[in-house]
Amino acid sequence: MTASTTRRSRLATLGALVAAGALLLTGCGSDNGDNGGDTVGEAGGSDAPLWDLLPADIQEAGRIKVGSDIDYAPIEFYDENDEVAGIDPDIAAAMGEKLGVEFVFENGTFDGLVLGMNSGRHDIIMSAMTDTADRQRGATEDAEGGADFVNYFQAGSAILVQQGNPAGIKTLEDMCGQTVALQRGTANEDLAVAQNEECDDPIRILDFETDSDSITQLQQGRADAVITDYPVALYNALEAGGGDLFEVVGEQIDAAPYGIAVPKDNPELRDALQAAVQAIIDDGTYAEVLAKWDAETGAIDEATVNAGE
Repeated sequence: MTASTTRRSRLATLGALVAAGALLLTGCGSDNGDNGGDTVGEAGGSDAPLWDLLPADIQEAGRIKVGSDIDYAPIEFYDENDEVAGIDPDIAAAMGEKLGVEFVFENGTFDGLVLGMNSGRHDIIMSAMTDTADRQRGATEDAEGGADFVNYFQAGSAILVQQGNPAGIKTLEDMCGQTVALQRGTANEDLAVAQNEECDDPIRILDFETDSDSITQLQQGRADAVITDYPVALYNALEAGGGDLFEVVGEQIDAAPYGIAVPKDNPELRDALQAAVQAIIDDGTYAEVLAKWDAETGAIDEATVNAGE
């Protein structure tokens, strides 16, 4: 599907998000996670169908602490009431009904989430995190100690440029010699670094703690393009400045599974989450959530574990 076709098909649903004040450019930035977290869903306790699959400590707590960079509309963001909203929180709430616990989202910087989880600060991570073999092994800077991933969505990267595309960027190859902004510690950074190795005239990479910081650089003319996740690029192209600021060029790049990250030493929790994702796929709740956000293109049919390469 081309960007222009997708643009027309998503206008109706995404247009409603403007009224919620959820523009990425004006959304809340990452903090240190000390705000107590934002609860999604309602706990059903031991009457929930998948309660018995949970580890005893999660059952006792009645909640799952979710590390997330809540600055990534429409995946996760703060709405006009300063409450967490988006695709990930809605999926988590649906899973919570199956498991009988609440999912409490705790804000943090993306490149510190895995370390925070493996040090016990978060139980899991749900933050549009691409499942990769390096992250499974802990072979990247943002994945110290590694993790297992329960796969629940699929998305690739996209190139976001100013309206009119003044630098004429259409592909990754066109970024050679240009200034490109992105969020550090992401698969999008990996794309830029890999492309740079092929450039005679190197890419000037501006990496930032949050995705909204990189998009601000594009808006202010300090960057020629942004590499971000495909749903996020589309959201900004359609909604930022009433749809007059940015456009998406080219096709989706390297679509790969998003994963809910779980500590490698907690297979019981991993398997419970996998069962919950599969349960909401099977009963249609998952499809309803994606339809709400016009994100059906990222749907999966089966909840897998560590499917990333």
